[in-house]
Formats: sequence, structure tokens, C-alpha cells
Amino acid sequence: MERPADAKYTKTHEWVKVEGDIGIVGLADYAVEHLSDLVYVELPPTGTQAVQNEAFGEIESVKAVVDLSAPVSGEIVEINEGLPDSLELLSDDTYGAGWMVKIKLSDAGELENLMDLEAYNKYCETEEAESH
Repeated sequence: MERPADAKYTKTHEWVKVEGDIGIVGLADYAVEHLSDLVYVELPPTGTQAVQNEAFGEIESVKAVVDLSAPVSGEIVEINEGLPDSLELLSDDTYGAGWMVKIKLSDAGELENLMDLEAYNKYCETEEAESH
């Protein structure tokens, strides 16, 4: 799966794509593949304040329960209502229909704290090498 070059990435494997003042947030393919067999996702209600690098929800697989960390701060203005019933979207269309929440950015400068595609790809390669 090709990762979008216009997204920014976190070390906890979330991605954010910014359109205007809205950040579309999801879980990167690396995390989806390593969690495998997803069984449950918990997303916050709209109106919730997300804080960069803090948990906004969680995802559960048969292997583990993992916090979802916000790549940016701001108000959650929309959640992907269909996701909890269609977890296969996360593996089938990670960077499209598999988005999780939309956040109205409170500080666009926070994007500077995130990795671009090249840095994220290198980070994943390093993590992969260390896990073997």
C-alpha cells in the first residue's frame, strides 16, 4: 500500500492529512498490519478536544489494545461513523475510507513535530529491523 506523500506521521503510527484547517486522522498501514485481526475501535464523540500526542481513542486486535494518539490538537468535528462496523476499511483503504476522525486544528505549527513520508518510511524500516 502506498503511503500518501501529503500526510504527516507520528512515531505511534497515526497519520494526518490537512485540508484547510481540518486534519483528517487515521492509523497507518504499518500499525494496521502489525496489529492484525482487528476486533474493535473506540472513537471519541464530536466536540471532544484532542491534544497532540495524547490518546483520543483505542483500537483492539486479538493481540493487543492500543491507544490512538492525536497527531494534532484541536476539536474533533467529525468521526467516521461506519468504521466500528467495518474495521476492514482500515486494511482495505487505510488512507481513504479508513480515516478515523477529523480535527479542527488549534495550532497548525504542531505539524512541524510530525514526520514527512520519507522520515516515516525510514522510521518503519528501523522499527522493523529492531523487532527481528
